[in-house]
Amino acid sequence: MSETAELREHLVDLEVKLAYQERLIRDLDALVRDFGTRLDTALRELETLKQTVRSGEVPLGPASERPPHY
Repeated sequence: MSETAELREHLVDLEVKLAYQERLIRDLDALVRDFGTRLDTALRELETLKQTVRSGEVPLGPASERPPHY
């Protein structure tokens, strides 16, 4: 195999690896963004729940449930 052919093959291998890495980075970026969005939502919901519990608006637990005969 000539030196030019080896260089060309090496260049193609590098281009393929680069394409896979770029795709992986895009996929991971989308995953991190999704998790960030979900975490923000969960934190907002948790804060709302904490405020509700502190205010006493909605009692939680078995003491707040009506007995089955009602």
